[in-house]
Amino acid sequence: MKHKINLLIVEPSDIVREGIVSFLSDEEFSLLAPMRELPADLPLRLSAIQPDIMIVNPTLLPSSAKLQLAAIQQARPQMAVVGLVYQYVDPQLLQSFKNILDIREQGSHVAQLLRDCCQPDVEMTDDSYELSDRESEVLVLVAQGCSSKEIADKLCISIHTVNTHRKNITHKTGIKSVAGLAVYAMLHNLV
Repeated sequence: MKHKINLLIVEPSDIVREGIVSFLSDEEFSLLAPMRELPADLPLRLSAIQPDIMIVNPTLLPSSAKLQLAAIQQARPQMAVVGLVYQYVDPQLLQSFKNILDIREQGSHVAQLLRDCCQPDVEMTDDSYELSDRESEVLVLVAQGCSSKEIADKLCISIHTVNTHRKNITHKTGIKSVAGLAVYAMLHNLV
């Protein structure tokens, strides 16, 4: 039997929380009792309930949000912390999350985004930088000169997800420029 992914949602809105839950299959995810806010004893609770993924609304984080996220990740380093975004959030804060779940994300992509969060971060060596199928799709569109918004529209995913894929592509390939990524795509017969 496959291990279920323990999922904790920290979101004050019942509608938003239940909307996310409606896209997740019972066979794959085990939904833990949701929280409406981040409790003061969160590290203790996390060690007790042991979620694999915590989806949290960044607006619930205090003004020292990066410190709060660091404390959460130190309390449970194997847990992925995903930001749930449906309004403006400081882009620097968004970089602290493993991934971003945009409220406009298509339902079919929610479960895949969460599954991707559970993939271990692999230490990159010369032979271990293979791009996923979705990353390859994004790379091809980047090489064709598409903006993140255009890529998001073409692939029916959020801009935040596109930016996460672009960050992963840069990390895996070590190439930061669009021109360099275009050359990489041509050398690997992607375009």
